[in-house]
Amino acid sequence: MELFHDVNIDWLGKKWYFLSFSLVFSVAGLLSILFWHHIPLSVDFRGGTLVYVKFSHTPDANRIRQAVESSGLHNPRIQSYGPAADNSVIISLDQQDTSEADLPRGRDQIVQALRQDSSLGDFSVINVEIVGPQVGSQLRWQALRATLYSLAGMLVYLWFRFELIYGVAAVVAVFHDTLITIGIFSLLNKEISLTVIAAILTLVGYSMNDTIVVFDRIRENLKYLRRESLANVVNLSINQTLSRTVLTSGLTFLTVLSLYIFGGEVLRGFSLALVVGILIGTYSSIAIAAPMLVAYQEGRASKGKTTALPTGRKPVKMQV
Repeated sequence: MELFHDVNIDWLGKKWYFLSFSLVFSVAGLLSILFWHHIPLSVDFRGGTLVYVKFSHTPDANRIRQAVESSGLHNPRIQSYGPAADNSVIISLDQQDTSEADLPRGRDQIVQALRQDSSLGDFSVINVEIVGPQVGSQLRWQALRATLYSLAGMLVYLWFRFELIYGVAAVVAVFHDTLITIGIFSLLNKEISLTVIAAILTLVGYSMNDTIVVFDRIRENLKYLRRESLANVVNLSINQTLSRTVLTSGLTFLTVLSLYIFGGEVLRGFSLALVVGILIGTYSSIAIAAPMLVAYQEGRASKGKTTALPTGRKPVKMQV
C-alpha cells in the first residue's frame, strides 16, 4: 500500500531548517537539564518513599505539604494521582530525608502527620513504595549502561552491514532522539522512572529500524544509479520509503497517543516518552542520519578520495 506516488521532495535541500529545529530543542533541553529542572528522576532512581493516599474529598496540596513538613520531613513532593474524581495524591520523600533504615519510619510519619490535621478529612493509604538509596543508585547505573550498550551494539551491527559512517550516522541520530526526549521531560518537569527508561530503549530500537530502512534503500539505489550524485540518491531513497515511514510511524503514533490520553497516570510517563520518541525518531532518520551520511561522503569526494559502496563492490568516485 502506498500513500504517495512519484514524490519528489528535496529533503537535503532543507537540511539547514532541520538543523535549526534540532538545535532549538536540543539546546533548550540541555539548558533545562543543566540549570533548571535537571533530570527529574523518580523514586526508582533517587531512592525514598512514595505514599499513595486517597482522600474523602478534594485534597488541598498546600495543606498536605504543611502537615507533612510540621512532622519534621522536609520538601515533600505532592502530586495528584489518577482522575480528579478519585481525590488521590502521591506524597514522596527523597532519600536525603530518610536513611536506609528509616524509610519505613518516613512512611509512618507521613500517615501520622495527615491524621493530626483534621481539616484534611478522612483518608486511606492505597499503596506504599520504598526504595533505598543504594538500590536507587544501582538502578541509575544499570539504566545508563543499558542505553549505552544498546547504542554500541547497533553501531557494531551497522558497521558490518553497511560501513562505519552508516553506523555512526544512525547512532548520532538515536542519541539526538534520546537527548531531545529527556530534554522534554526536563522542560515539563516530568519524572523519569523505570518505565520511561523502557520506553526510551523502545524508541532507540524503533528509530534505528526506521533509519536502517532508509539506508537499505540507499544501498540498493547506489547499485544502479552510479552516475547520480549521492545527494540525489539519498533524496530518491527517502521519497521511495516515505509511504512506508508515514504508515508505520503514523499508526504507531496514534496507538501511543491513545495510550497517553486514556492509559491513566501509571502509564503517562511511558506513553509520553513514546509519543515524543516516535515523532523525533521518524524525523531524525530523514533530517539527521541521511544528511550526516551525505556530508561525510561528499567531504571525502571533495578531497579526491574514493567512496566504497556498502555492498562490497568496487569503489567509485562520487560525483558532486
